[in-house]
Amino acid sequence: MRFSPSSRNLLTFCTLLLITLVCLPWFLSLYIAGMLTIALYFSVFTMSWDLLFGYSGEVNFGPTFLIGIGAYAAALLNVNAGLPVFACVLLGTLTAVLAGLLLVAPALRLRGPYFCLITLVSVLVLQEFITIFAQYTGGEIGMTLPGVLSASGMVNYYLALALVCVSAGVFLGITSSPVGLILQAGAQDPVAAESLGFNIVKYKVLAFSLSAFFSGLSGAMLVFYMGTASVSIVVSVSVILQIIIAAIIGGRRTIVGPILGSLFIIITGQWLQYLGQLDYAAVAILALIILLFFPDGIAGIILRRH
Repeated sequence: MRFSPSSRNLLTFCTLLLITLVCLPWFLSLYIAGMLTIALYFSVFTMSWDLLFGYSGEVNFGPTFLIGIGAYAAALLNVNAGLPVFACVLLGTLTAVLAGLLLVAPALRLRGPYFCLITLVSVLVLQEFITIFAQYTGGEIGMTLPGVLSASGMVNYYLALALVCVSAGVFLGITSSPVGLILQAGAQDPVAAESLGFNIVKYKVLAFSLSAFFSGLSGAMLVFYMGTASVSIVVSVSVILQIIIAAIIGGRRTIVGPILGSLFIIITGQWLQYLGQLDYAAVAILALIILLFFPDGIAGIILRRH
């Protein structure tokens, strides 16, 4: 089997990236390793979002609805029911999938901006529920969890890396299959795709379900890693912007692009913390520069033929 130069470049880079991420914790401080752990969870957020935007053509302005549902469902079960962490993560993930299908997936039948609006409103509604039921959710302050994924920072890092690898493998398998081609065809010309006998809505619901599953799973695991569930971590608009910017500057429809974009956003944001409230502006300016000079994102540079 022969690979194109761009495919070889991507395969080589992904192998080097994986080896680097596996080895990094042994040479870094616990603080840097912890920052990378958070970046890995954001990579799953971003890959899940890009499955809808990059391949299905659906602009989802509410990725944190799915993330937040998974995170808060798992946290509430751990705090109030005393269930073990594994059970909470599993049930939180299933809750995210169910809530997403019940409240958001029907919007896939709509055209124009309606899907965008419904996803955005779902986040606002979730924030209101968290605030209204603050005695259970902790409101804007958040809630502390008695359970943790692991007391070892190294174990937590490799759990996050394993989730990234599994997510990337599943998404790559889907997007490389006929399902991925149908999703892209539906995004480019839904009328023509449907005229060929493809039920575009069915395939988009499948993509949305996968996105909801991994969003909810990563959200639930993140709060157990952080030890707290709060709006600022898994629901807020700033998190939505980070996810969208990471996907775009990393490179759409590449799988590895969202990972690179998330690493860039989280690491750069941490390095620029000394700027205070200007750190978000600095990250946004850097992202804008990348988009202006490299519209295909960071991954586009890697995939470019030499």
